[in-house]
Amino acid sequence: MTDAAALLPKAVSQRRAIWQQFRTHKGALFGLIVLGILTLAVLIGPYLWVPEKLSVAQAIKLKNQGPSLRFPLGTDQLGRDMLARMMLAGRISLAVGFVAMAIAITLGTLVGILAGFFRRIDGPLMRLTDMFLALPLIPLLLVMVMLFRDRIAGMIGPELGAFVLIVFAIGITSWMQTARIVRGEVLALKEREYVLAARSIGTAPLGIILRHILPNVISPVMVAATLEIAGAIITESVLSFLGLGFPPDFPTWGRLLYDALQYMQVYPERVIWPGLAISLTVLSVNYIGDGLRDALDPRIRGR
Repeated sequence: MTDAAALLPKAVSQRRAIWQQFRTHKGALFGLIVLGILTLAVLIGPYLWVPEKLSVAQAIKLKNQGPSLRFPLGTDQLGRDMLARMMLAGRISLAVGFVAMAIAITLGTLVGILAGFFRRIDGPLMRLTDMFLALPLIPLLLVMVMLFRDRIAGMIGPELGAFVLIVFAIGITSWMQTARIVRGEVLALKEREYVLAARSIGTAPLGIILRHILPNVISPVMVAATLEIAGAIITESVLSFLGLGFPPDFPTWGRLLYDALQYMQVYPERVIWPGLAISLTVLSVNYIGDGLRDALDPRIRGR
């Protein structure tokens, strides 16, 4: 009996199986490493690289400098260190991506579960989703920013006001795809035997949702979350590039692109750095999403 038990393969936990499958996706590993490096750079970098404190006259003399040991990424049109501004801009861009993703995923998951589980409100919620899908995203965001930017800035300040407005605007206009994905999963899950058994013993709908439905939709929601991060970063960059994002002294990668646009032919590197950061971040997040989709699928894991 002992010998037979020793010959049986050891049971692999679900987390370990997911990680093993995730490691086989080379693009996902690349994305995880690159995103980790970018995140550490923008979080820890400003404490390691402190730019020189220059007077206005000194900064003006150093404007539009090329890369050097003193200024690794050069200086901008006001003599500010581009490396320091890139790291500060990365903090804000990544914060916008993650917070807007959290809003969109929470709202989309809530709408999807309610629409899939309760037949009476399925139609109205899906028609609401269709209405939001039909709205042009960028023009709608531009109108929202132009209408509410000054009001919110007057209440909580220009920097925090711009962050709250942009994050909220992106979040409430990006939940529709998640809602459709979650609704489809819930429609299939609520016909499973364990859900029907829970209903038969009188379990309340809220208990069924929290105990049986929600844990089983986490996998597609996690994949959708990675795509939402990329979409939020791109959308914020577009708004900043159009000049309707954060204030000039509160930089993001999109704002740096906007500021460097008029100097693009003379100083092309000032466009390359923020554009490269945006591209690497979005590419990394998309690769991570692909890896999670494969790792969270039991059929691909061979389970």
